[in-house]
Amino acid sequence: MNARTFLALFALALLSGCAAIQTTPPTAVHQPMSARPELQARAQVATGSIYQATQARPLFEDRRARNIGDILTINLVERNAAQKASNANATRESSISGGITSLARVPLSGLAGLNAEAGAESGFTGRGAAAANNVFNGTITVTVIEVYPNGNLLVSGEKQVAINQGAEFIRFSGVVNPNSVTTANTVQSTQVADARIEYRGSGYIDESQRMGWLQRFFVAVLPF
Repeated sequence: MNARTFLALFALALLSGCAAIQTTPPTAVHQPMSARPELQARAQVATGSIYQATQARPLFEDRRARNIGDILTINLVERNAAQKASNANATRESSISGGITSLARVPLSGLAGLNAEAGAESGFTGRGAAAANNVFNGTITVTVIEVYPNGNLLVSGEKQVAINQGAEFIRFSGVVNPNSVTTANTVQSTQVADARIEYRGSGYIDESQRMGWLQRFFVAVLPF
């Protein structure tokens, strides 16, 4: 085995090893996807009073998310349908004709009776149609990563499920109005503003469904 053959085999092995490594797919949801609660002030030394200002909690406070680090359950109930159709038709037609009836006084009178006609006609017809129907149901629990001055909550989170040699990623982020949160600390995804929902996968099953980089290169260079 010469050096050139060895280098070629080594390069193939390196490429196959890189392909086997599972990488986390990129995301467009708001970052970070998790946040720790803000540190509470240290309790003051007990002065004998029952009430402590740093440890006060309302008697009837619910458990709905309202602070950074709180969690909130999102019910994914996305159902989108769209349909579009177009039709265009254009026609153009023109004609011209001319003739010479008599040239008796002109030499070469054989031109008498010469007629000429010309015409042009063009037409165009175009039609197009597109339709999409998407359904996404499920639940995901997210974390409050920011509280806006008006009280709205910016939430973000990820759910990762590993199945055999692959992994599925469900990601969600958006802005939640606290008034939309139920007493069970849940909210519908249709009530979330600036919602970003992703369902991605990784692993050899997902890789087998993608076009290789060399094939993509030839498709870009030779679109035929």
